[in-house]
Amino acid sequence: MEFLKVSTPSITPSLTYICNTSLSSGIFPFWLKFSEIKLLHKKGDRTDITNFRPISLLPSFSKILEKVVYTRLYQHINQNNMLTTEQYGFRNNSSTEKASFNLIKEILLVLINKLRVGGIFCDLEKVFDSVNHDLLLFKCEVYGFRGKTNALLWSYLSDRYQRVLIKNSSSNTITFSEWGKIKRGIPQGSILGPLFFLIYINDLLNTIADNQNQFHMQMAQT
Repeated sequence: MEFLKVSTPSITPSLTYICNTSLSSGIFPFWLKFSEIKLLHKKGDRTDITNFRPISLLPSFSKILEKVVYTRLYQHINQNNMLTTEQYGFRNNSSTEKASFNLIKEILLVLINKLRVGGIFCDLEKVFDSVNHDLLLFKCEVYGFRGKTNALLWSYLSDRYQRVLIKNSSSNTITFSEWGKIKRGIPQGSILGPLFFLIYINDLLNTIADNQNQFHMQMAQT
């Protein structure tokens, strides 16, 4: 990274050309779609692979282009107020602390009115790894990302490859797996990953609301 900072004056024109060409052609450079997976221990037994979170180590140049694409996508989404206000994660000027505050406030208001409070909490595990590319791209098109923009997003998600990196601290050696093609999911540790996730689950609240309305109608008829 230090090398890139020092080389900025020399490589900026070439990077600018690559970014502009990628945006105008709708093609994400193939050699920027290779990532190495580093396993980050979350909790529990270290011999259980499910207790590790995979973090994608992406090329630095990839993140530069991702940042350019992210800025344009988020500006469009933000200007058109497309994201539900009930989504607090991965957003500017928002946080999980705000989500907790609003939840507690709603609970207290109900209790003050001497009503009962019920809640259902779901833990979405491995959500980044289970994102369906076709469904994500369809939702992106619904949100207005069409033409070359949608082609660029398709190009970014398709033909990606990764390999697992394991470092042995005792022998100070690094072992790699073979390269494998990614068929679903979005890279953790990427710039675009969190925004893709927000788009992917943004209509979840509407689905829950529709189910609630159907439940209330059924209860009213009984």
